[in-house]
Amino acid sequence: MTADSYRAPVWGAAYVINGGCSDDGFDYFRGWLIAQGRETFERVIADTDVLADLPAVRAFAADGIDIECEEALSIAWTAHQEATGEELPNDAFTIRYPELDPEWNFDFEDEDELGRRLPRLTKLYSAAA
Repeated sequence: MTADSYRAPVWGAAYVINGGCSDDGFDYFRGWLIAQGRETFERVIADTDVLADLPAVRAFAADGIDIECEEALSIAWTAHQEATGEELPNDAFTIRYPELDPEWNFDFEDEDELGRRLPRLTKLYSAAA
């Protein structure tokens, strides 16, 4: 699921929602997305702008809260440690991320372009500001 969410539209949404988004911030946002369950995850991957319809996102926007869940990224690590008492081997994580969508190769600081591509989400967050 982590590699499936490595998409420029999702990064753009994280940028809008969190008022900017570093590499680590993108990982933590995707951790939150994964924690929302398969149905929500798949809906967002198919149409990232549906984030604006999620009650949690609407509540976070109203309260000015960043959306992230770093802890979700270490669930397998923690479970392995608790079950075996040992650390995972260094080569246990071999995620191959796809290339980011070239049609989304623009500066996320361009609010007009983000507004065209994620209209409901940018409207939600501009109203909350």
